Amino acid sequence: MASNAPVEKPTDMSAPHLPKVAGIDSAVPGPPHTTAPLPGVPAAATPSDTALPPGALIQDRLASWVSDLTTLHELTERLIRTSSLDEALREVLGVGAALVGARRGMAVLEPADGLGPAATIGLGLAHSDLGTIETVPRGTSSYGRLLDGLPEPGHPERVPDPIAIRDVRTEEGLDPRHREVAARLGYAASYALPLATEDAGGLGAAVWLYDEPAEPNDRQRHLIGLYGRFATEHLARLLQVERARVQVSTITEELLPSRLPRVPGVQLAARHHTGPRGGGDWYDALPLPEGALGLAVGSVSGTGPSALAAMGRLRASLRAYAVMEGEDPVAVLSDLELLLRLTEPARSATALFAYAEPARRRIVLAGAGHAPPLVVGERRTEFVETSLSAPLGMLSCWEAPSVELSPAPGETVLLYTDGLLRRTGDAMDRAFARLHAAAASVPKADRSDPGAVADHVLRTLLPEGLGTAVDGEDVVLLAARFE
Repeated sequence: MASNAPVEKPTDMSAPHLPKVAGIDSAVPGPPHTTAPLPGVPAAATPSDTALPPGALIQDRLASWVSDLTTLHELTERLIRTSSLDEALREVLGVGAALVGARRGMAVLEPADGLGPAATIGLGLAHSDLGTIETVPRGTSSYGRLLDGLPEPGHPERVPDPIAIRDVRTEEGLDPRHREVAARLGYAASYALPLATEDAGGLGAAVWLYDEPAEPNDRQRHLIGLYGRFATEHLARLLQVERARVQVSTITEELLPSRLPRVPGVQLAARHHTGPRGGGDWYDALPLPEGALGLAVGSVSGTGPSALAAMGRLRASLRAYAVMEGEDPVAVLSDLELLLRLTEPARSATALFAYAEPARRRIVLAGAGHAPPLVVGERRTEFVETSLSAPLGMLSCWEAPSVELSPAPGETVLLYTDGLLRRTGDAMDRAFARLHAAAASVPKADRSDPGAVADHVLRTLLPEGLGTAVDGEDVVLLAARFE
């Protein structure tokens, strides 16, 4: 017998509702392989999603989302390994160009809080090209409008939307200078993305340039949006690290001599680099009575603000002791040892103090746990044979005697801290050998300039530069050339 119950209509499976998977919006269509077609230009014939069976459509969508998720994971893993703002900005530019299908681009770092630092870098653009782009009035360029609208942290409603210019030739409201620059540099479209999030605030903007009229499709916009938010948070962390490094470096420079003294018979040069964590390495050079000169280098244990403060106190105390009894370096270091042991018993330090009489080309020096000086000249390159001594804070039972040396005319005495040796990443014996070889290879033309001698030693010993050090140690190099 036939049933009178109503027959239910089959559910429409042509556009199934799918859940959001790990930040990938299910409403975003499948990823096409070309940019969106221009108005009036027919799109390439592609199979319709509705032509696929429902199960195949779901499987295709899920495979697409998993692919996107995998791609974002790999790209963010690469980004998180960057350790400097410049490196991270270049990574963001390159990845963004691949995600939106562009070939060139520009990133501008300009934090909305106004505290800096500011930077502009390009991808596929020369420095002169960046300057040309910056001649476009700021309020009319896409990235300029984004920068002017960047929010400070806590204002998510003020985060500007990306700006797409599909065709520079036909876009309404563009400044004539914008069209002129685009024609000169050979780009026809752009896509600008703000580097801003609710937590980080506004840090800057990135703009990618297309050679032909085009714009990112929906999926490309979605992926670059997700990547941009992660990139902004990473840039914010690097920005805080960079600001802290600059502050530490500024404080360190203020605690060290603003200029080296001029003393007849000797030329001085100093090189100092503060590591990312801010150590306690220091140097000093002060004129003493009767044409004498006091030279000192040292290192305080620890890193950060406390080490900097201890370094400032130790250097100030050594200057006072040097003025009172500088002709006896052992007495200077003994007084410094007593002061450190009484005022900061939990801290140790190394120091080397030299009392120099340039007119007589005579040096008397003593060290407490410090590396020996290096004499560099035409006829010899050798370490000064100093007696062994423990660091300051550990000399309560004994003290090492001073040593005397007479540099020949034209010879340079190099004082340095252990950070110079540790920066090489080698064992200490190997590092000393490399330092000796670097000093012995100073060209003859540079030996008359202590600054050139110091620079040659640094370049030779650390060919990759100070920014790629293994431990990030402070580096101090004080050079005194005797006439």
